[in-house]
Amino acid sequence: MKSAKEANYSVSKISRRVFLAAGGAVAVVALHRIVRRNSTTISSNDRIVNLYSARHYDTDTAIYESFTAKTGIKVNLVEAEADKLIERIKSEGANSPADVLITVDAGRLWRAQEAGILQPIASPTLMSLPQNLYEPQGHWFGLTKRARVIVYNKARVKESDLSTYEDLANPKWKGRIVIRSSTNVYNQSLVGSILAALGPVKTEAWAKGIVANLARAPEGNDTAQIKAVAAGLADVAIVNQYYLLRLAQSKKPEEQEIVDKVGIFFPNQNDRGTHINISGGGVVKTAPHREAAIQFLEYLASKDAQAIFAKGNYEYPALEGVTPDTILASYSKNFKKEDSLNAAVYGRNNAEALKIMDRAGWK
Repeated sequence: MKSAKEANYSVSKISRRVFLAAGGAVAVVALHRIVRRNSTTISSNDRIVNLYSARHYDTDTAIYESFTAKTGIKVNLVEAEADKLIERIKSEGANSPADVLITVDAGRLWRAQEAGILQPIASPTLMSLPQNLYEPQGHWFGLTKRARVIVYNKARVKESDLSTYEDLANPKWKGRIVIRSSTNVYNQSLVGSILAALGPVKTEAWAKGIVANLARAPEGNDTAQIKAVAAGLADVAIVNQYYLLRLAQSKKPEEQEIVDKVGIFFPNQNDRGTHINISGGGVVKTAPHREAAIQFLEYLASKDAQAIFAKGNYEYPALEGVTPDTILASYSKNFKKEDSLNAAVYGRNNAEALKIMDRAGWK
């Protein structure tokens, strides 16, 4: 028989396979049976937190294990894509076993809040995080930070040629930019932050300028954009910083060659700062283990957990005073200023940002 810990992590693996390999209602029903069976087994024990997570980083497991070691509270982990988890919690209603939802990007956290599945939490520990990283009423809290940076081909672009996100709409960049689709939530949040800074008219003009300057129609993830720049298919790309760091730590010669050909630039350092997005979480409205859920989120915001986050996926820690990973720090020497816009603002702006991108022809 498996230990409780082994059982919890086997649920994680099964649920992820169900969501990714199966489809539609079949996936939802199958996962529902898995989680409810596990939840029924432990329902008499309050020393549990049922975590629904859209983060897919293996290093997060070390944080959950550390939390269990310190508190005795076991983490029952279910992984899937954010939108599917949100829909699942909605469909489960009052019977949902979910205590905590964790996902990436403020846009998705805002969607969860708008769906009415998160409850506000008044926690001094969580509210000791920088105010711009959590929703003002405490529905969700940022636990890691990601910078949306410019990666450039060092043979074709000088660092002095780069300045701001806005400048990338300049005709001098015509045929020189690659970027992900407008359906990508990271881009929606970036445009949402620009919308807050410039207003709708200027933001739409900027989006049209980006579309006019594309070297190809949007395709692929952030790694694909970096590879396109290194291959000379474009001169610059907008990506999250950790995609480049992953390539930098690869032992594959072809990926080291990619890294050698590109540089990283943090835009808008002389005005509002580089756009920062978050990975974060909140307590589910119907959480059966509410106190354990709050304790879990508070632990994720602690120095111990933040230090593990900092070394896990080349993300910036949310808690001030925690040192970033040394490799990430070496790439961030020119990163002095981040946009202090509250994450709830650009999260809320995502829907309008997508409309603007659609009108601009951003596919």
